[in-house]
Formats: sequence, structure tokens, C-alpha cells
Amino acid sequence: MSRFEEAKEAYAAQGVDVEAALKKLQGVRISMHCWQGDDVLGFDSDALTGGIATTGNYPGRARNPEELMTDIKKAYSLIPGKHKLNLHASYRITDEKVDRDKIEPKHFKAWVDFAKEEGIGLDFNPTFFSHKNVKNNMTLSSPDKNIRDFWIAHGKACRKIANYFGEELGITALDNIWIPDGTKDVPADRIGPRQRLKESLDEILSVKYDRKNIADSVEGKVFGIGVESYTVGSHEFYMNYAAKNGIMCLLDTGHYHPTEVVSDKISSMLLFNDSLALHVSRPVRWDSDHVIKLDDELKELATELVRCNALDKVFIGLDFFDASINRIAAWVIGMRNMQKALLYGLLTPNKELKEAQDAADFTRVLQGLEEIKTLPFGDVWAEFCKRNNVPVDGQWYPIVKEYEKDVLFKRS
Repeated sequence: MSRFEEAKEAYAAQGVDVEAALKKLQGVRISMHCWQGDDVLGFDSDALTGGIATTGNYPGRARNPEELMTDIKKAYSLIPGKHKLNLHASYRITDEKVDRDKIEPKHFKAWVDFAKEEGIGLDFNPTFFSHKNVKNNMTLSSPDKNIRDFWIAHGKACRKIANYFGEELGITALDNIWIPDGTKDVPADRIGPRQRLKESLDEILSVKYDRKNIADSVEGKVFGIGVESYTVGSHEFYMNYAAKNGIMCLLDTGHYHPTEVVSDKISSMLLFNDSLALHVSRPVRWDSDHVIKLDDELKELATELVRCNALDKVFIGLDFFDASINRIAAWVIGMRNMQKALLYGLLTPNKELKEAQDAADFTRVLQGLEEIKTLPFGDVWAEFCKRNNVPVDGQWYPIVKEYEKDVLFKRS
């Protein structure tokens, strides 16, 4: 027997159908974030502001749309399956001088054409940072009505663009709102900014679109650079706002206290919501956006999605940016690790272990969860790569290094 056939038998002995697991994984689209390729600079600003920062100066950063698209295509060629691309509004492609409150679908037509060529979907994010109208760390919650109105117009424009993505591609586009608003020190007024944020969001979401085309989400955060003491858009604010308004609360794995884990939040959120959105990164003591590893929390998060039967209910997007390493390798490592984590969850005998837990056989639960760690997972993953005509582990990195030599290093 081949190693894959032996692996199938080993998992079958634990009650796991490997072919069913591979079939389910094939249908999961993960949204790969465009901003890893150019260090979040986008095409309409010269520097990062608003609490966003990247570190490192590895050569080969994409400097224009053509280079970014070329790098994205190279990354996709090394990742099994067909996925999505997550865009920020700052990545519009146009020769027009148009500010963010006036952007239109036509400014993103090149991305739609790219998506059609690649057979992928698109997600979208308004860009509430790196702009002169981020005033005193405030956007949608600013006490200045002119500032609020500018960003409300931007939010509305972005939803129209996301709807355009869904119409053109036939794949629902997630439009996710995150803002950097907050204060560096303890505020004198917490409720005022949150009241203004609520009213701003109400106006942005007042236009109704077909939910087949667009899904709306809001993303909270515990703190940020320059707003360490008070974040207007906290998790509690957005969780309640989303529940009241029938939209999604997006959970970013780096946006909570260091001892909190998103894997523990998923079941609670899904009990009260039809769908859920995730941004997956790796925090190192804070929201540091490291490339995700196949670590225990990533596997637990993915396994929880499987246990909750939520793979068709969740929008999974990646959100990390590391300028100290090869950016294409960062994409490939992150995307493949997210898929590996999902496969790990699909290859877990969840039904049998649930029955053991319900029967109070906690010894069996512990034994089962530990022993699956030594099953031949890698052989199943290798088969998934082969079926998708992409390199197995150990074979894709030389391809990236060759591309680095032939393309990336020549940009410097």
C-alpha cells in the first residue's frame, strides 16, 4: 500500500473517513490578504498611520498593482484549492485623483478581472487609517461632524464596491469594518464616542443590498498603538451592535487579551448567529500579526469550526504582515497552515469523542485527543496537495527562492 492508503486505514480505525475529510476541505475558501505583499502601504498613501505598523525591510516588496498581482498569482500556484482575495480600499487601481469618500466600483475593475482569471472570490475592507482625515485618532466616532461624514461616505462607498464584487463573481463578498478610534490615556467620556460610532454605522448600513452578494461584519479590538487605554470599537460594543442589526461580529485572533483564545468563543457566537467572520493571525504578547503557525490554538480553532459544523457558515480570512521575511513565503506558509489546521480538525474523531464526553468518559476524551497527534496526518496532507497539483511540503520553498532570485531581488 502507499503511505496515503496506510494513513486512510489508520484513521479509519479511529472512525474517521479520510475521503470525506478531503472533500470537505476542498470546498473551503480562505481569504488571502493582499496587504502582506506590500507591507500594508496600498496605492493611495506613502506611509502607515493610525496604529498600523510593519517591521523589517526584506527585499522584493510589491510596489505597484502589476507586481502585487504577479506575486499573488505565484502564491496561489503553491496553495491547494481555489480561494478568495481580501482587499483594502487603499488598493484601488486608477489614474484618477479620487479620495476615499468618492471611490467607486470602476476603481476596482482590474481586481475583478484578476479574480475572474484566477477563479477566486473577493472580500473587502474600508481603509480607516493612513489618511489625513484620521483626526486625533478618531474617524467614525470623531466629535468633528465633517470628519465623521467623510468616513461615513467612505463606508457607504465600500459597501457598494463589495456588492459589485459579489454580483460580478457570484461569490459573497465580506465587507468588514475596523476603525482605529480610541485614546492613549484614560478617557473622560467613553459613551460619547461609542454613541457617535453607533450612529455612523447605522448610516453606513442604511443602504440594503442582496445578501447573496455582500455580507457585513464589524471587528473589535482590545487596544492598539496610540490608543492603549480606550478603544471605541471594543468587542462588547461590536458584539452587541452586530446582534441587534443582524450582521456579523468578526473575531480577530490577535484582538483580545493575551490569555483569551478565539477557539473558545466560536461555539457561543454560532449559537446566536447564522454566520461568523474570522481574521486569523498570530499574536506574540499583543496584536503583532505574525505569520500563523500550525500551533495548538490554530488547530483548536479549526477543529472547533468542524465540531460546530460551521465550515459553510464562516468567512475565514488571514490578517498578518511580516516585512522581515519573504512575503510570498509568508502567504504560502499561512494559507497552507490554515488548511492543515482545518484538515486536522476534519481528521479528528469528533463524534466519538463527543459521545465519550457526554458519557463522562473524560479519560477516553483525553486519550483520544492525544493519540490522534501521532496519526499519519502528513501523508493525508501530501495527498491533498497532489490532488490539487501543487507541491508537497519540502518542494514549494525552492520554487519561491527561484522566484525571489529571478523577480523579487531585481526590484531593489
